[in-house]
Amino acid sequence: MSAYRVALSGDFKKADGSPTFPDFDLTPLKTAKNVEMVFLENANPIRGDQLEDFDALILLAHRFDATSVPKSGRLAVVARFGVGYDTVDVPACTANDIALVITPDGVRRPVAVSIITFILALTGKMMVKDKLARQGAPGFAARGEHMGVGLVGRTLGSLGVGNIGAEMFRLAKPFDMKFIAHDPYADKSVAAELGIELVSIEDLFSRADILTVNCPLTTDTHHIVNAERLALMKPTAYFINTARGPIVDQEALTKVLQERKIAGAGLDVFEMEPTDPNDPLLKLDNIIAAPHALCWTDQCFAGNGAADVKAVLDAMKGEVPRGVVNREVLEKPGFKAKLAGFSQRFK
Repeated sequence: MSAYRVALSGDFKKADGSPTFPDFDLTPLKTAKNVEMVFLENANPIRGDQLEDFDALILLAHRFDATSVPKSGRLAVVARFGVGYDTVDVPACTANDIALVITPDGVRRPVAVSIITFILALTGKMMVKDKLARQGAPGFAARGEHMGVGLVGRTLGSLGVGNIGAEMFRLAKPFDMKFIAHDPYADKSVAAELGIELVSIEDLFSRADILTVNCPLTTDTHHIVNAERLALMKPTAYFINTARGPIVDQEALTKVLQERKIAGAGLDVFEMEPTDPNDPLLKLDNIIAAPHALCWTDQCFAGNGAADVKAVLDAMKGEVPRGVVNREVLEKPGFKAKLAGFSQRFK
């Protein structure tokens, strides 16, 4: 009986062969019966010929597009390390009976915590107060000019109230804020449970004291945060994006920040990554920036890794993995046949 073969994208290893993220525990794959695990050579996008003899792929940051699909038809699962899947050609996966899996449980709390981190740092004027403390007496003398903003009674808004957005509101409960969100796909029972008022997108931008982005990047959400909507925000409001950079028209955001039309921003994602050090946005003193890594913790990466490993091993048992994005693939005869084949081979 041939082994169940699992590929890992080449970016899971550094140039010296050491693991990129040591907190990703591969022991369950290494010790599983009838499983063979292989690190691919670095290629971006991943080439189809690299995956000809594999049943599953665990994918870090490399792209998986139509050219990545192996001709053999053997590949059944692409397990993305995280929840963003804008690097994956979803229609190509579906057309070739491949389930795309993400890890909502692994990132839900870490990303929500990173949003709370931005909220507290921005409203507490953390960056400027750090500088004042380092100046000695002159800095201490100027501290009254940089008063923070209290959260009680303020309005926390979210563009999107799915997995991460809902968790952010759960964590923010003790702050005694008002909660609003815009999401045409929101689960109304979850919103009611958390005390979230569902509003129009215009109301979201005009009413929020702190506006956070918690939606995926799709063709519909590309530049959904634009100049027109940013112009609706209060001059005292803060903007936070930990989702995906291209959801926001960065040029428009830069302009409102330069002109002090809003109070500030916390940004973990950008339209172009890595960022250009000369980008005018990064020259501003009313933003806090992070390199698309604010949620990166040992627990986050351990959780993502465990979820991906479980997904590929569940498929090996003939079970539908948790976190499938392209749910329509589950009804396709070709995908069903793959799961049934695994169940028979490895029962």
